Amino acid sequence: MPSLTDIHAVKNFLLNLQEDICQQLAAIDGGADFAKDEWQRAEGGGGCSCVLSGGRVFERAGVNFSHVSGKSLPPSASTHRPELTGRSFQAMGVSLVIHPLSPYIPTSHANVRLFVAEKPGEEPVWWFGGGFDLTPYYGFKEDAVHWHQTAHDLCQPFGDDVYPRYKKWCDDYFFLKHRNEARGVGGLFFDDLNEPDFATSFAFIRAVGNGFLDAYLPIVKRRKTLTWGEREREFQLYRRGRYVEFNLIWDRGTLFGLQSGGRTESILMSMPPLARWEYQYQPEPGSQEAALYQDFLPARDWLAERSAP
Repeated sequence: MPSLTDIHAVKNFLLNLQEDICQQLAAIDGGADFAKDEWQRAEGGGGCSCVLSGGRVFERAGVNFSHVSGKSLPPSASTHRPELTGRSFQAMGVSLVIHPLSPYIPTSHANVRLFVAEKPGEEPVWWFGGGFDLTPYYGFKEDAVHWHQTAHDLCQPFGDDVYPRYKKWCDDYFFLKHRNEARGVGGLFFDDLNEPDFATSFAFIRAVGNGFLDAYLPIVKRRKTLTWGEREREFQLYRRGRYVEFNLIWDRGTLFGLQSGGRTESILMSMPPLARWEYQYQPEPGSQEAALYQDFLPARDWLAERSAP
């Protein structure tokens, strides 16, 4: 079971991770920096939201740290674990969403988190969760393969079955059921991680947190100089609408934040600054926009594409 020392170590890692990611994103943007907004939560705890807006590369990027507590778990956290209903809790994590300006650079999301649910006279119940996923507007096989290769490699020290299991979990989770459509090309997603022990589980979320920029920044560097115009921008804004739909309808993290009385500005930081909806849009056959739907959104084994032409 985690001790106070363990929880403190996780919190230190998360704070350092937030700072490192902000520094590296600001460096590659080169036109804007992160504004820090520290906040307190009346029910217990608080956090720090770091937001970059109007950059040369990133239209908006937000990297949030929070450590909150409460007297009872909200429904979004206890529905699939009803035995924990009524327990007090503390939750800490780093969550980030990056919305680039260029339609050729994918949006990306990542988070790593720890939950501890407590009840007097009983051992605390703890678990880790998190992952990262990629949402391109214009698909490039090289990018998708690199993204999944990085995810595979960071999982490998923890077992041969970890990457395929968490890759499938990501494909299943980041899926808009009302559209019968994936949000992007996936990545890793996991929850309820508490085996084989605290040390190993903590080591895994460190690998995921530290591996995110290894997966994402090479894609940003490859795509940030590509020229784009109004057509690409309009399609990007249309596809951003799907991102909004997922976050408001299906995302458990958004629901947890709102149900637990979290800070609304920080929770909805994940929304893009601009998005649009179009009635019954259909991409032109044979276009790059159509290729996204045909070749990238359907779940596939990207590692099998490594040597394909």
